[in-house]
Amino acid sequence: TLYKQLRQVCEDHVRLTESMDNLSFLKRMNRCWQDHCRQTIMIRSIFLFLDRTYVLQNSLLPSIWDTGLELFRTHIVSDGAIQKRTVDGILEQIELERNGETVDRSLLRSLLGMLSDLQVYKDSFEERFLTETNRLYAAEGQRLMQERDVPEFLHHVARRLEEENDRIASYLDQSTQKPLICCVEKQLLGEHMNAMLQKGLSSLLNEGRVTELALLYQLFSKVKGGLPTLLQFWRDYIKSFGGEIVCTPEKDKDMVQDLLDFKDKMDNVVQTCFARNEAFINAMKEAFETFINKRPNKPAELIAKYVDSKLRAGNKEATEEELERILDKIMIIFRFIHGKDVFEAFYKKDLAKRLLVGKSASVDAEKSMLSKLKHECGAAFTSKLEGMFKDMELSKDIMIQYKQYMQNQSEPSLIELTVNILTMGYWPSYTPTEVHLPPEMVKLQEVFKLFYLGKHSGRKLQWQPTLGHAVLKAEFKEGKKELQVSLFQTLVLLMFNEGEEFSMEEIRAATGIEEEELRRTLQSLACGKARVLNKNPRGKDVEDGDRFNFNGDFKHKLFRIKINQIQMKETVEEQVSTTERVFQDRQYQIDAAVVRIMKMRKTLSHNLLVWELYNQLKFPVKPGDLKKRIESLIDRDYMERDKEIPYQYHYVA
Repeated sequence: TLYKQLRQVCEDHVRLTESMDNLSFLKRMNRCWQDHCRQTIMIRSIFLFLDRTYVLQNSLLPSIWDTGLELFRTHIVSDGAIQKRTVDGILEQIELERNGETVDRSLLRSLLGMLSDLQVYKDSFEERFLTETNRLYAAEGQRLMQERDVPEFLHHVARRLEEENDRIASYLDQSTQKPLICCVEKQLLGEHMNAMLQKGLSSLLNEGRVTELALLYQLFSKVKGGLPTLLQFWRDYIKSFGGEIVCTPEKDKDMVQDLLDFKDKMDNVVQTCFARNEAFINAMKEAFETFINKRPNKPAELIAKYVDSKLRAGNKEATEEELERILDKIMIIFRFIHGKDVFEAFYKKDLAKRLLVGKSASVDAEKSMLSKLKHECGAAFTSKLEGMFKDMELSKDIMIQYKQYMQNQSEPSLIELTVNILTMGYWPSYTPTEVHLPPEMVKLQEVFKLFYLGKHSGRKLQWQPTLGHAVLKAEFKEGKKELQVSLFQTLVLLMFNEGEEFSMEEIRAATGIEEEELRRTLQSLACGKARVLNKNPRGKDVEDGDRFNFNGDFKHKLFRIKINQIQMKETVEEQVSTTERVFQDRQYQIDAAVVRIMKMRKTLSHNLLVWELYNQLKFPVKPGDLKKRIESLIDRDYMERDKEIPYQYHYVA
C-alpha cells in the first residue's frame, strides 16, 4: 500500500521530462539523471525502515534504489526517441573530440555511467559506438596511407591508439577497451601492413631511422599476423640489398667492407628496434647465407684478401684490440660461406707471402686468426696453415745451427745466407724457375745443402728463386747506400759490376730470368721511385732493344732503400689457377667420400648415395657433378652398376 503509493508518485514525476536539442538535451538529461539519483537516495533515506523490512522480506520486490533505476529506465531511457537522442548526442561529442575539439568529458562520463547503471550500455551505446569507430578509422586509414609517408603514418597511428586508451580511462566503460583498440589496430594497421612495408620499410632501413623502426615493430607486434609479415619483408630486404653488394663486380674492391658495415647496421636494428627477437636474428642469418652464396667463390676469395690486408704490416688499424674485433666480425661473415676451401686456398697463398717476406703485422694476430678458423672448421682445415708456422719456427732453429757450422769452417763466407725450409705439402705450389746465379751464391747453396742433408738424409732440396731477396751494398757519388731488393733485382744489379751498359737482351741471356719477369724487374729499377739504373730511351715501360746503365748520380735521403718489385697485379690466370686447384681438390674429396660410403654399405641406390654424399661433403656441389664422379669411379672399377637395377651400385673390393 504505502510502497505502491510511493511507486506511483515517483512514476508520475518521472513522466514529466520533455525533450530538447542536442548538447542542451544531454545536459538536461544529465541534470535529470543526477536529480533522480539524489531524490531516490532521499526517498530511500525517508523510507529506510520500509526498505530494510518489508522489501527485504519479499525477495521478489526490488529495493527502493533498484525501483528508482527501473522506473528511470522504463519511462525515460527505454523511450526510443530519448535513447536515440542521448546516444546520438554522445557519439557526436566523441566525434568532435576525435577531430581535435574540446568537449565536456565529465558530462560524457556521467551519461555513460548512467547507461551502465541502467544496464543498457552494451545494447544501446557500445554496438553503435564501435560501428562508428570502424567506419571513421577505415576511411582515415585509406586516406592517410595515400597522403602521408610511412614515418608520419606510424606516428599518427601511435597517437590515435594513445588517444583511444585515454578515452577509456576518462569516460568509456572498461569493457569497451579490447574491442575498441582491436578495431583501431585493424583499420589503421592490419588493413595496410603490406602496403606500408612495400612503401617504406627499405627507406627506413636505408636511412637507419631507428625510432620509426622500433615503433613499427612495436605496432606490428600488436596486430594479428603483423610480425610474420614484417619478418618476411625484412628477410627480402636483406637478400636484395646484400645481393647487390655481392653480385656487382664493379664493387668487388669494397665488397667485404660493405658486407661488414651492412651486417653491423642490421645487427643494430635487431638489437635496438626488434627487441632482439630470435626469429628476426635467424631470418637475418638465413638471408645472409642465401645472398653471399649467390655468387660462388668470389666472396670467399675477397674475404681472404681482406684478412690479408688487415694482417699485413703497415696496416693502419691502430691497436691489437681493434684488429681482434675486425677479425671476429670477419669470422661471422665467413660462417655464411659454403665453399670454405676457396677461402683456404687464397688465405694460404697470402699467408705464405706474409711469412716469407716478414710482412706480418703481428704473430699474435696471425695465431688468433688461425685459432678462430680452427674453432670454426676443425683441425683438418688449419693443419697446413699451422704447418707453415712450424716451418718458419724450424727454419729459425736450423739457421742458428747453420751459423755455428759456418763458424767452424776453414774459409768463412763474406755473404750472410738465410734460408727458409718449406715443407712442400703445406705451402702453395710455386712454379720452379731456373736462373743463372753468380758463383758465390751457387757455392753458398752447395755448402748449405751439404750441411742440411748431413742432418736430414733422404730429403730433397729445391730452391725457389722467385721468393728470394737480398741486401746489396752500393756506392754512388753521394756515398754508400744499402739496397733491399728481390733476388731477380739482385742478379740484374750485379751485372753492372762487370760492365757499364747492357741491352735488355744481354741482361736476359746473362741472368736467365724469363721475359715478363725481367721487364717488371727492370721497370722497378729504372722507372720506379728509386732509379738506380738509367734507361735509354726514357719511358715508363720496358721495350725490346732498351739499354740500361748504372745511375751514379742517384740520391736518396735514407741509407737503406727498399726497392719494391713492380707488383704484378694478381693476374686473372693466377686467380683462375688457385680456383682450379680448389676444384681439383674437391674432385678428390668426392671420390674419397663415394669410396668410403660404398665400402661401408657394399650396395646402395643412386639417391641414397647422393644423400649420404651431401651429408658428408662440406662444400656446395651439383648433382650433375656427383654423377660424373660416380661414372668415373665405375670406369676405374671401384664400383659397378647392378645388372638388373641400373640405379643400384655395388662396391668392388
